[in-house]
Amino acid sequence: MLYSNSNDGNSEDKGVIRCIFFSEFHHIAGPKITCQVPDNHVSKDIFDNVSVYIIPKAQLQRSTLTVTLQNCKILGFPVKIDDKKYARNAFYFNLCFVCDADARTVHYEPVVKKMSDFLMALEVENCFLSNVSVDKSRLTEILAQVMNDLNSHNMCTLTEGTMTTHLKVVRLAAEPKPVLDHQVPVFLVNRETFCSDQWDLTTQQVLPYIDGFNHVARIAAEADVENNLVKSCVQNLVYYGVVTLIPIFQYCNIYTTTSKLGVLAENQELQEKCINFVSKSARQPAHLRDIYRMYATMTHGTMMKDLCQRLNPQNLRINERRLVQFGLIEGFIRRVYKYPIYVKRSFANVNFDDNSEDTKNDPVYKYFTGAYSFDEICCNTGQSVAQIEDIVEKDPNVVVLFK
Repeated sequence: MLYSNSNDGNSEDKGVIRCIFFSEFHHIAGPKITCQVPDNHVSKDIFDNVSVYIIPKAQLQRSTLTVTLQNCKILGFPVKIDDKKYARNAFYFNLCFVCDADARTVHYEPVVKKMSDFLMALEVENCFLSNVSVDKSRLTEILAQVMNDLNSHNMCTLTEGTMTTHLKVVRLAAEPKPVLDHQVPVFLVNRETFCSDQWDLTTQQVLPYIDGFNHVARIAAEADVENNLVKSCVQNLVYYGVVTLIPIFQYCNIYTTTSKLGVLAENQELQEKCINFVSKSARQPAHLRDIYRMYATMTHGTMMKDLCQRLNPQNLRINERRLVQFGLIEGFIRRVYKYPIYVKRSFANVNFDDNSEDTKNDPVYKYFTGAYSFDEICCNTGQSVAQIEDIVEKDPNVVVLFK
């Protein structure tokens, strides 16, 4: 299977380099492996099956190509050097990394390209590559050094004659999911020490409105910035680990604990961090037992307002909004969303051209498919949760799914 400009960012792990080989196009023999480390790792049969992608047509020259086979993945950057001194007036070569078939290789793409450019410069200067057929010992040493250094240290420095290049494997984060109107960005770094000057002007305009409680649509309105621009800014901040996204806080929300809550009972450093974050006052910090009890009381069917009335977090010196915020960030709790579903007709054939007055006049019904949460519906329609709940309660044909 062939991928051009591949991005396997969803794979779990950066793969170890199993082999590096140098291939070229011989004007008589055709594509062949001239040198590889370790020797014979890629068999002739395997190479012959994929050689059309290792030394490809002109359209794919200087493109990152990944060939995935059953037992391995080959990453290369084919290069063509035009010069009349070569047979057929051109020299074709490809430096390839070989990893396991299920390994993540996107980290190596810039490295393969940079090393290929280095080898091309050596060839242009002193025919370093085209003479490999005569003596391949130096190229073998280079390939072995690169494989060992990158696997051990994620970096390598190559020097050949007067030319030097530095190779480094930089870990790339997976592309963040699209940002939605109802999501709330919250800082993961210290807001006071965060340097905003390094960011673009639009992001600088948006940053003051990120307080951990404003959702994206509200930030766009208050910052007077186009909605899609705000989403792009927030997505960029998520990518660099500056912010994360959590659900809107409302007292009618329902939360439930996760298995990660047990970590809070065991990790003292996390306990101190939690106390400092959720306490109303640093002078009078909340007690851990009260914080833990509030988290443990969050269950299906219990709204936040009911929990606050029962436990009175104000008397416990706890800021309940920051308590929820911290729990969501650390994964102690998760939001239980409500999804309204119009069930008067078949789920698969919902027809909103109904004769009832509600479905005729209220566009909110088009969201009652089970695919939209109350948060999304409120942001899309501009109606409050209370208004949506009132519509749901009055219509016996609408049920609510909690998940």
